[in-house]
Amino acid sequence: MVRDSTKPSQSPAPRGLVAGNYCHDVLFRDGTAEAESLGGAVSFISAVLDGLSIAFDSVSKVGPDFKYSTARCPIAAPNRKTTLFHAYFDSGSGENGHVDRVLKRVSSCDPIAPSDIPEAKFNFGMAVGVGGEILVETLEKLIEMCNVVFVDIQALIRIFDGVDGTVRLVELKESGFYHLLPRIGFIKASSEEAAYMDVEEVRKWCCVVVTNGKDGCTLYWKDGEMKIEPFVASQVDPTGAGDSFLGGLVAGLVQGLTVPDAALLGNFFGSLTVGQVGLPKFELRLLQDVKDEVERRKMQCMHCLNGINDEPKFLKPARHDEFHASLSALKLQSKYPIHDRPREQSSPDKGTEHPSSTSPTNLVEINGAKKRAISF
Repeated sequence: MVRDSTKPSQSPAPRGLVAGNYCHDVLFRDGTAEAESLGGAVSFISAVLDGLSIAFDSVSKVGPDFKYSTARCPIAAPNRKTTLFHAYFDSGSGENGHVDRVLKRVSSCDPIAPSDIPEAKFNFGMAVGVGGEILVETLEKLIEMCNVVFVDIQALIRIFDGVDGTVRLVELKESGFYHLLPRIGFIKASSEEAAYMDVEEVRKWCCVVVTNGKDGCTLYWKDGEMKIEPFVASQVDPTGAGDSFLGGLVAGLVQGLTVPDAALLGNFFGSLTVGQVGLPKFELRLLQDVKDEVERRKMQCMHCLNGINDEPKFLKPARHDEFHASLSALKLQSKYPIHDRPREQSSPDKGTEHPSSTSPTNLVEINGAKKRAISF
């Protein structure tokens, strides 16, 4: 991975830029609408980064029909509707607890243009489009403005059926983005999405993070690979879990954790997200406990800490397993364990992306959730 030496190497308060459109998400169970929620990768990532007090700006576009209030104002596209996704779930699950989902894009807002990216320098950038809103030239501009860039592969390889909007995937080499790989720092993919790239080839250029459901995630870099443990969770809705994972990974790196420890933090937030429908609500006390635990972790291994502007450190530091155990304990100590919280039908007109609220807004109960180890 290549970093521009002209970009800022040190900053007292690292700041990031997240590029991706907000969406309206509607969840269907066996053909019946069960929940509506604020969607888009930027909404899930914002919940994590804001919850952990990571400074960042965002660039998103919505239409005049946008239903939600957000901490950061999106760009209004007057002649286009907000991107809308319908997620169809099959109530029949296999023995492994996997829930089938068919995702369809019903409407799409304008893409994010290079001119929408601020003319400012950022410590990190995130390209996290979900509806085809990240253009090749937009990613190039993001790379120019940011010291290190994290990319979710779904922003690069998703295409949409011209008739019903069903999401499909294409090979990364055919996406038009492949030549940019040597200039990004990390690319995240689910195990399904990873099949659309040559991991052995891509890892030569940047760090590849593959999320593997109940088996946690795996890091691939030029000189090695490493599996990172999952957390036990009750899966209610997998929507946005990969985004929360990426938010946790970036938050960990920003705060100085090594890549394995940061990936563990990503697994933690992914496991919290699958226990709720739509945008997750994180308790203030839980978030503070996580921040305290991350600070303690930094003090334990100051000699091997990683900075967001430094070359990433992949060696698993001592007491990594203890860090996992401590994060697991925080979930158990939570006043309302994620899978036991009360839930009610969402109220889109009053939606919010703020992560500190413990209100059950945007949450509904879906029966049949199975407790298992999972990470996205």
